[in-house]
Amino acid sequence: MMTNQDIFQRAQQTIPGGVNSPVRAFKSVGGTPRFITRAEGAHIWDIEGKQYIDYLGSWGPAIVGHAHPEVVKAVQDATLNGLSFGAPTEGEVVLAEKIAELLPSIEQVRLVSSGTEATMSAIRLARGFTGRKKIIKFEGCYHGHSDSLLVKAGSGLLTFGNPSSAGVPAEFVSHTIVLDYNDIDKVKKTFEEVGHDIACIIVEPIAGNMNLVKPVVGFLEGLRELCTAYGALLIFDEVMTGFRAGPKGVQGLTGIKPDLTTLAKVIGGGMPVGAFGGRKEIMQHIAPMGAVYQAGTLSGNPISVAAGLKTLEILSRPGFYEKLTSATEALITGLKEKAAKHHIAFSADSVGGMFGIYFRSSIPTRFAEVHESNITAFNTFFHAMLDEGVHLAPSAFEAGFVSACHDNEVLNKTFEAADKAFAKVAAL
Repeated sequence: MMTNQDIFQRAQQTIPGGVNSPVRAFKSVGGTPRFITRAEGAHIWDIEGKQYIDYLGSWGPAIVGHAHPEVVKAVQDATLNGLSFGAPTEGEVVLAEKIAELLPSIEQVRLVSSGTEATMSAIRLARGFTGRKKIIKFEGCYHGHSDSLLVKAGSGLLTFGNPSSAGVPAEFVSHTIVLDYNDIDKVKKTFEEVGHDIACIIVEPIAGNMNLVKPVVGFLEGLRELCTAYGALLIFDEVMTGFRAGPKGVQGLTGIKPDLTTLAKVIGGGMPVGAFGGRKEIMQHIAPMGAVYQAGTLSGNPISVAAGLKTLEILSRPGFYEKLTSATEALITGLKEKAAKHHIAFSADSVGGMFGIYFRSSIPTRFAEVHESNITAFNTFFHAMLDEGVHLAPSAFEAGFVSACHDNEVLNKTFEAADKAFAKVAAL
């Protein structure tokens, strides 16, 4: 029988690091990644045949559960008509209409093939619409791997970033300003200094890429006010939170209306897809209507569209989000109880079908506080849970995900595993 270690060693011969996305390599937690052969409902199986309760959910898209029969049927039916046309289809029009219906801030939407493509294009559009160069992002928020976003801050109040990846010239990020998430005073100061040249703010309205970190009261409201006052655009990166945090994303939960929104993950139901959209007056600047160029051979791919439409239909059914939210809240409550039993410094938070666990006594509100978590404790917990058949994100800096298939039986098995895992943490 092929083992995970066997296939990992083989993969490293032809794939850099043996994986096609860095975090899959388990570099931050150590050990051997699990090579998955199939998934169903709340479970996945690796190449050795071991079953796991899955809280990764393909990094968010599997909100209705893996291989949902209705989603699979929609994909199968779509494939019978062809895999890709490079021409418009009715399905992509219907998906655009559905997105605009669910997110009132979006009047027009352009479909793309990934979240990175969506955020990259939204920023280009913001610059083209405003005629300005500079953008603001926040430390700990990830918006894909396009050049201008692979940047980290220095130590100043107003910090123009330095590249955080080789291959990105400093000139490419010279117009990217990196500030602290949840610090509205620094944002105000930045606008006072260079507000006339800021094209946009891009923000995860609830962060999921430095673990789950929610905005403090007044932060998103302040961003909206500043963008309005200075003529900059506010971009909500809801690639992760869109239809995952709630039926109308974070903008629906908060009532704050962004100028542009980026989406991916859930809107493809597990297939590659992305989208960006906003007010019509802004979107009309995209080619072929305007001078901001964006294109994609597989944009609006009919298979991805079919999966996305069926997924959005399922989650629009009565009671879906109430059940999902209840399961996620039950998960973090149970985990906190098990941690307390073993006297572990631990906290947890959730929104909709997303959750964060932190090996620190209080829930973090910014990137620096996330870094104060006990990473050794997390890594021990991660591997102990994996041994017990529970699959978490392989990093202390990533949110987790619950699906509609995580029922009481699944949760109770998770708590049994967590009890044993926390015991190992306590023994450190």
